[in-house]
Amino acid sequence: MSKLFFFIAILLASSQVSHSQFGGLMNKVKNKVQQRADKKVDDQIDKGLDKAEGKNTTPAPTYPAAANADASATAAPANTLKSFSKYDFLPGDSILYAEDFAQEEIGELPANWNTSGTGEVTTLDKFPGQWLRLHKQFVYLTANKKEFRENYTMEFDVILQLKNNGWMFPEFNVGIFASGDQPNTDNEFLKEYNKNAAVVARLLPGGNNDSKVSLASWLEKNSYYTSDIKAYESLNKSYGLPVHIAIQVQKERFRMWVNEDKVFDAPKAIPTGVIMNQLLFNVSHTNYPEDQYAVFIGNIKVATGKPDTRHKLLDEGKFSTTGILFDFQSAVIKPESYGVVKEIAGVIKENGSLKVKVIGHTSSDGDDKANMELSKKRAAAVKDILTTEFGVDAARLETEGKGETQPIADNKTKEGKAANRRVEFIKL
Repeated sequence: MSKLFFFIAILLASSQVSHSQFGGLMNKVKNKVQQRADKKVDDQIDKGLDKAEGKNTTPAPTYPAAANADASATAAPANTLKSFSKYDFLPGDSILYAEDFAQEEIGELPANWNTSGTGEVTTLDKFPGQWLRLHKQFVYLTANKKEFRENYTMEFDVILQLKNNGWMFPEFNVGIFASGDQPNTDNEFLKEYNKNAAVVARLLPGGNNDSKVSLASWLEKNSYYTSDIKAYESLNKSYGLPVHIAIQVQKERFRMWVNEDKVFDAPKAIPTGVIMNQLLFNVSHTNYPEDQYAVFIGNIKVATGKPDTRHKLLDEGKFSTTGILFDFQSAVIKPESYGVVKEIAGVIKENGSLKVKVIGHTSSDGDDKANMELSKKRAAAVKDILTTEFGVDAARLETEGKGETQPIADNKTKEGKAANRRVEFIKL
């Protein structure tokens, strides 16, 4: 900056520089300064995206054999769910499909997925596990093979690695569709996923707190439902961070949460008379080159059924849930567990004589002893949340950890592992 002032002083002292010439030189100086500033921003963007792709000199962290979520017994910090105090999402009680990409080869598209372009599994230096990177203008179909029925839920995490450089950001779309009699990964659905019936939610990231969301559905390619385009400024605060998306379908009703915010509640959005059986993802066109943006998805879970916490705990004496989620390799409860924990707390508090044992379970991934200890810590963390944030009397709660000793599903499948990572509530 001192060099700039010195240069200007020389110009002012010179009688041979006209007013117009001076103005032109000043504009060149300003442009040069702006170019240097822009280059610094571009360099920071490149470094950030290089890290996300594993190109930086600091390698992405490595984890136990299958990047599993059950292999550590490290101490957990204090829990808090208050940031999701408005969150009332309740996941289905029977897992249909789960995908965390833990067993997929780095740099490749996941097995049994289909896409109109390319995509690759990767690790990130700031976030655990493995993620699938999506690219602009391509559609992605999952490896799910099961029908979703009438009532079902979907959850996943998405990271929008975006830095404003003047162009429009790419849209991120998530949808469900019915393939009818055809295989749900057929190439035809990469172009016409609305052939039979489909519902697609759009996240439209903005550069200046002007992000938006919208929802649309189709029946036999014809428009069935179209929402208004809704402002959603909170999305801007989450660029570069995992965003939790939760979807709940109850017959015709479609509800969707982005983190703690319910962005859609459409009673008649789902076409009737069709059975959905596939989940799709799409990133729209953008002028940003591949090294200046990135979109990653992970931790996908589809579950069916409408959980009845009260009946199962009071009448059947046991309620089991995979909806209480924990940070990777720890007993820290994720804030998106709020709806489930609140539901359980309500049942306990409304029944003054009810006493409950909280039991933690894990899959078979990782070390047996570590899993046992981790399951105990997770059960204790649930008790702590129930007492400190929901006012349940601690004397009415006991805790126990079972580790991987009582599986309810096959630990050789992704869906089985997800089902085994659960918390049980037993009536005493």
